[in-house]
Amino acid sequence: MKNLLEFILIHLVEHPEDVSIEERENGDTTEFIIHVHAEDMGRVIGKGGSVIHAIRNISRIRAVKEGIRARVIVEDQEPTQQASEDQSSETPSDET
Repeated sequence: MKNLLEFILIHLVEHPEDVSIEERENGDTTEFIIHVHAEDMGRVIGKGGSVIHAIRNISRIRAVKEGIRARVIVEDQEPTQQASEDQSSETPSDET
């Protein structure tokens, strides 16, 4: 299932190197948490959620074939270390 989601996503986004999928067991359900580059969030979600809805439908079909319960979640990409360093360098110093 994880391979299927990864295959779909890397062909959908502009930054395939930033695609990662985390797999978590939550009781009898397997959660697949999708992380993509911030610029690719719109591509993954789609207009009115149409793309993520289609991805979830495909994953639901695959889950039935594998005999599992699956849930696909899209999460924002964690801020990079570079972004936090940029913000800290912009803070004004206390010069008097």
